[in-house]
Amino acid sequence: MLGRSTSKMPLSVGRGIGSQVPLRLHAAPSSRLWQQRTFHQMGRTSASAAASPVPSTADSSEPQSAVLHRTLKSAPRQVTSGDGKYLHFSDGHKILDSTCGAAVACIGYNNQRVKKAMLDQMDKFAYANSMFFGHPIGEELAAELVNGTGGVMSKAYIMCSGSEAMESAMKMARQYYMELSPKQNKRINFIARESSYHGTTLGSLAMSGHVARRSLFTDMLLPNVHRVSACNAYRGMKPGQTTEEYVAQLANELDRKFQEVGPETVCAFVAEPVVGATTGCVPAVPGYFQAMKKVCEKYGALLILDEVMSGMGRCGTLHAWEQEGVTPDIQTLAKGLGGGYAPVAGMLINHRVADALKNGTGAFSHGHTYQGHPVGCAAALEVQRIIREENLLENVKKQGELLGSLLHKHLDDHPYVGNVRGKGLFWGIEFVADKESKEAFPPSAGIAAAVHSKGLNNLGISLYPGTGTKDGVVGDHVLLAPAYTSTKEEIEEIAMKTKQAVEQAFNGLRTA
Repeated sequence: MLGRSTSKMPLSVGRGIGSQVPLRLHAAPSSRLWQQRTFHQMGRTSASAAASPVPSTADSSEPQSAVLHRTLKSAPRQVTSGDGKYLHFSDGHKILDSTCGAAVACIGYNNQRVKKAMLDQMDKFAYANSMFFGHPIGEELAAELVNGTGGVMSKAYIMCSGSEAMESAMKMARQYYMELSPKQNKRINFIARESSYHGTTLGSLAMSGHVARRSLFTDMLLPNVHRVSACNAYRGMKPGQTTEEYVAQLANELDRKFQEVGPETVCAFVAEPVVGATTGCVPAVPGYFQAMKKVCEKYGALLILDEVMSGMGRCGTLHAWEQEGVTPDIQTLAKGLGGGYAPVAGMLINHRVADALKNGTGAFSHGHTYQGHPVGCAAALEVQRIIREENLLENVKKQGELLGSLLHKHLDDHPYVGNVRGKGLFWGIEFVADKESKEAFPPSAGIAAAVHSKGLNNLGISLYPGTGTKDGVVGDHVLLAPAYTSTKEEIEEIAMKTKQAVEQAFNGLRTA
């Protein structure tokens, strides 16, 4: 039974959160992830259940939206303007965007330099057919990105979304081996991690370990992705286990998975340096990625690092892998690349991969109509120049240390906060029903949604909610991803209001 606990403060499901006070669910769990998960948990597979209409929360007298929103159960708030770090809504509400949307708007909204760069490019031309033509702005962006790696990476490939970037990385890994030798044609498998998220297209979703987002489409997903445990010190380390022992355990697991799948059939090991939305900013322990890369090298496989959410400065260095003592063969990036000014993402390949293509067919067997879109490139280039020229990475480090220390100060002792973790300006808070056993709340409690709601509606900040934190089914967290330009005063405000949102959420989930 969910909620069983062995601590001194047992959770009584449906009666109280760590007490005998009856539980009242004031905040409806509106999270899309919660909806997807509970759809299956509630067994809505019968004809009668599927046919039962759910009344819309929107006023029937109001005009109905023609947009297929994330949910059709209620109308979303309408953003009317954004300026700096603030968003304004049609109902007069205003928030300090403490998550940059989905860790995207890293330099804030309405930046005049970026707007001008995009307009200047549109005045020249807005589109070029990448099948036949290149353009200067694309060359400049690629050079900026490669230079940002110290020349470790060789080529940049620009697309529109992180999911596209992962699809490209998968195909690039396969083609790399085919370029080396036709005898490498057995390499079709990938090894990824549990509790990962790499995108929402069928290929990238197959790579993902996100239970809720996979659930409807499991039978359609690729069968050639295999899984090992995530690196999650809070959930994965055994009592008394050292970091070195934990790393060795995970390296041995990866080695065994290579042996199980067939070493000669594996293209790559795929991982996020800091896991974002699925588990809430979980960094790897020291030495982990060095050990994983050593296993990959043992079997001649590539290392693909997904930095769609954690990269481009979010963790305090331009690339999160700079802190791990490794370099990837292929890297994906997106959110902080263009700061939300255009839909833009990218894939970087190192010299090993680029040379294989150059010495072989000379062409990547892949393509998109809007790859290398000139206006997107202009936006991304200006965002990256601002980050570099205004030395924003130093501010991310400085303000990130402050944010982390304040979150620990405010929340470590809270009875239902299990873990506070993160890097740079990328921090997560995991909630538990029992601190000793680390037992999660039942999904019906809607904890993450409640914290998000209190922050948004009562305190004017954004707290990105996530569920399935523990095992893909149960568990709650929220994450913070403030702008790289955040000041000390703003970080202090965000930390205090996060504390208040957590307190109000748990107080609101009890009866008066």
